[in-house]
Amino acid sequence: MLYSSADDWRAAPQKRVLLFAMSGLGKTYLSNMLREGGDWFHYSIDYRIGTRYMGEYIADNAKAEAMKVPFLRDLLLSDSIYIGSNLTFANLTPVSAYLGKPGDPAKGGLPMEEYRRRQEQFRQSEIHALLDTAYFIERAQRLYNYPHFICDTGGSICEWVDPDDPADPILSELDRHTLMVWIEGTEAHTQELIRRFDKAPKPMAYQAEFLSQVWSAYLAEKGCTEAQVDPDAFIRWTYAKALAHRQPRYEAMARNWGITVTADAVARVRTPQDFETLIAEALEARAAAA
Repeated sequence: MLYSSADDWRAAPQKRVLLFAMSGLGKTYLSNMLREGGDWFHYSIDYRIGTRYMGEYIADNAKAEAMKVPFLRDLLLSDSIYIGSNLTFANLTPVSAYLGKPGDPAKGGLPMEEYRRRQEQFRQSEIHALLDTAYFIERAQRLYNYPHFICDTGGSICEWVDPDDPADPILSELDRHTLMVWIEGTEAHTQELIRRFDKAPKPMAYQAEFLSQVWSAYLAEKGCTEAQVDPDAFIRWTYAKALAHRQPRYEAMARNWGITVTADAVARVRTPQDFETLIAEALEARAAAA
């Protein structure tokens, strides 16, 4: 690991951390808090995906919808209007909206073939964004003179890596430049995430093999065709299964590549100094368990 001990971490003039966890457990909360403290550069993987790697896909999709409206079509063809996404750290909706949900087009669903195509676009984009981490570490120091760096990853990072492979290209690259930190939730946290998702289901990224399994299982269980699937019903049905699928992958990432902090401990962090203490204690706990 980048920091071999708590003392090494505390003494480091340049602290570099990557957070990974299920969405909703505190990654962005910590990243925003550290950025607002003034000494930490916040690198958001989801923001990078939406601006650098999927921005054109998102804009073209919006233009395609606008072209269906004669009034807007004429304005677009004459270059009289501009269509783009208003993506910010606080508003990543354009990315999830582009990913979409599979199922009945009348309910906003996408054909599965198109849905898989967008999922693959996202997979490639996230991998590229993760591998850009070292560049942004250097950029943050060179341009802005930030001493510290926090990488706020998306919940799907675990889908594209093999945490048990010591030569995994993504994890090896991230390990060279950051201390990887898993925010571990409890069963109560998981149930709360499921409750929130059920109330407001949002598109998410899935490993291709997992998506094939749950899609086939859903069609068989509900006895429906692709075009009859209620998009929100499908992603609600899939969410808890996706969390269960990701949990052991997160655990392996933490075991083989990083350290673990709890979501409850993260919720108590209020200052950058609290965060530094949290990481130091996690490093001490890992050393004691070794």
